[in-house]
Amino acid sequence: MLINFFMTLKHERIPVSFTELFALLECLKQNVIFGNVDEFYFLSRLCLVKDEKNFDKFDIAFAKYFENFEIFDDLSIAKIPDEWLRKQLESMLSDEEKKKIAALGGLEKLMEEFKKRMEEQKKRHQGGNKWIGTGGTSPFGAYGYNPEGIRIGQESGRNQRAIKVWDKRNYRDLDDSVEIGTRNLKLALRRLRKFARTGSDEELDMDDTISSTAKNAGLLDIKMVPERHNSVKVLLFFDVGGSMDPHVKLCEELFSAARSEFKHLKYYYFHNFLYESVWTKSHRRHAEATSTFEILNKYSKDYKVIFVGDATMAPYEITHAGGSIEHYNEEAGSVWLRRIEEAFNHLVWINPTPKDFWEHSYSIEIVKELMEERMFPLTVKGLENAMSLLTK
Repeated sequence: MLINFFMTLKHERIPVSFTELFALLECLKQNVIFGNVDEFYFLSRLCLVKDEKNFDKFDIAFAKYFENFEIFDDLSIAKIPDEWLRKQLESMLSDEEKKKIAALGGLEKLMEEFKKRMEEQKKRHQGGNKWIGTGGTSPFGAYGYNPEGIRIGQESGRNQRAIKVWDKRNYRDLDDSVEIGTRNLKLALRRLRKFARTGSDEELDMDDTISSTAKNAGLLDIKMVPERHNSVKVLLFFDVGGSMDPHVKLCEELFSAARSEFKHLKYYYFHNFLYESVWTKSHRRHAEATSTFEILNKYSKDYKVIFVGDATMAPYEITHAGGSIEHYNEEAGSVWLRRIEEAFNHLVWINPTPKDFWEHSYSIEIVKELMEERMFPLTVKGLENAMSLLTK
């Protein structure tokens, strides 16, 4: 298993050697971690990746390898040491977790039953309450229900009751229907307002109606005017995937608030930094990318540009050609950001990472310098300050 994983990392051009692989194997031999995919992710990254610039490449390789990994194929239960299934796992559980596991008769009972069913089961199983499969009430498998259990091959939790979890990471579009918690964000965004009357006559003009009626000898003469709308035009760029995954909910709330506040809103996604193309649908981002040059030529200078991203990446992803972790970019990301600055009069960068941590990231400092200190935290106060700057 680890040899194939090692080769997957090599295929993604991550500079790993057998020395790092042996270090990982030694850690596993010493039971540094056990039975937890998240802990294996961090341990393997710690042992195999020596430069933070390769973190995103590692994420891609990790997801690619384990996404299609057959959990039980070629796994001999006889090769799993008893201490792995009992003593070590038990030592890692809190008192609360141990009480929850008691619902199945205790940890030892749970793991012994798991081993037994692995030995007996010969094929995939759907539904039911015994075998390792999907859609049932067995404590082992996916998309079913059991008070406590081991979740295998399921995209995400549903009842939040699994003891161990195997989830995969994916880029995904932001959901603009999210409304919970957006009220304060909307209030902050309202600082960016410039009203104008546009469209058909739909709103009563009280002053003109009174004046016209008086001039008409008291005969009612109703006057209508177009409704007042916020005429501010906004270009919104969201960083998605990788280190932005923990900030998805907050970004969705911001996206929802922006959609309700700005009538003239265009949005695009990018990963880590701006290059020659962006996209509007993550699942189609390779087939339906939008040229950044097209954006520069399509939208007028009065559009307000807002970037939302943690600006956390390898510094050369910003400063060098070929720095992108997903493709070969012929021009550095900093070049594209300069073009945006030249094309539009106002732009800011909103960072969901708490401001106290900014000084510890070299890439954030680079982006702050490129943005000429127009970076603000994704807080209500930070948004208010950013919107105030965009109105100047």
